[in-house]
Amino acid sequence: MKLNYKRLGNYIRQVDVRNRDLVVNKLLGLSIAKQFITSIANTTGTDMSTYKIVQPRQFGYVPVTSRNGDKITIALYEGESPCIISQAYIVFEVIDETELLPEYLMMWFRRPEFDRYARFKSHGSAREVFEWSEMCEILLQVPSIDEQRKVVAEYQAIERRIENNRRLIATLEETAKTIYRKMFVDDIDVENLPKGWRMGKLKDIATFAYGKMPKEKSKGNIPVFSGYGIVGYCTTPLYSKLHIVVIARGDSGSGRIVRSPQQFYLTNLAIAILLNDEVYRDFIYYYLSSQDTSTLRTGSAQAQVTINSLEEFEILIPVKEVCRSFYQVIDTFEKQRILLSKENNVLVRTKDLLLLKLSH
Repeated sequence: MKLNYKRLGNYIRQVDVRNRDLVVNKLLGLSIAKQFITSIANTTGTDMSTYKIVQPRQFGYVPVTSRNGDKITIALYEGESPCIISQAYIVFEVIDETELLPEYLMMWFRRPEFDRYARFKSHGSAREVFEWSEMCEILLQVPSIDEQRKVVAEYQAIERRIENNRRLIATLEETAKTIYRKMFVDDIDVENLPKGWRMGKLKDIATFAYGKMPKEKSKGNIPVFSGYGIVGYCTTPLYSKLHIVVIARGDSGSGRIVRSPQQFYLTNLAIAILLNDEVYRDFIYYYLSSQDTSTLRTGSAQAQVTINSLEEFEILIPVKEVCRSFYQVIDTFEKQRILLSKENNVLVRTKDLLLLKLSH
């Protein structure tokens, strides 16, 4: 046994309380992001009395691991009132919170090492399952309760800062959308456009470039951007300024319009829009975001967006002076958004390092 490591089964116990009297109607699910989420299951005609009740500060986890990729679906319930989850899930709780904090244990579950361990210990043929007995055999460090509180407080402070930054970014985005609608949507008749405005093709004001995979990942501090998010870091950027990116591959997101980091390396899942004149940048982003860009998809086996479909996409082209005015206003928002996004990138990496330290 590793020095200072304890058997998890000594600190947790399984809970199986059913919704017999139908007193709880808050149905939740669990996600691979390790969170309780609103359930999307069709429960018409379902006997909800067999569902399991989860109390605040209890855990739920899905024993089946073979369909989750590399993530184990497990979460700490942080709601204020009880909820119910599927009877196929396992509910458990910490026996004595003066010895082990649920929040500290949840930090342990968020470690990539836990996911790898749980997948390795999963068994089965048709589907692989991480049994309760295997959960109990996990070895973890259990420092003093004061040390646990300190680590949890540090982790939660980072999470709060990240969430606050996300709210600020959302506020900036809503304000920018309002300005866009006022300048380019409200009172604009495409059949009777203002002088100098016209309908054209996206290729009239932009060129395009497919992303590619970097030679090195997990080194340096330049984000490797897939369109879906940052998937690693490298030493040399492919682009050194903000770009508009179109997700090119992936059934869940192809055609979606996103902004890139300030400096980044773009993977082969996305296409960069390279504008002939920077003043069109923000207009193009909000215009494309307001359109049904799913029409850009081609292919049957796997939906994807090509440069050819982007080139031929019909678009409103206002006079440059109006786009410049919009750019100048939105650029202030963009600079603030970039600062907040950079801070969140650093905070996320700090969270990851904090989780890594738990096992050292």
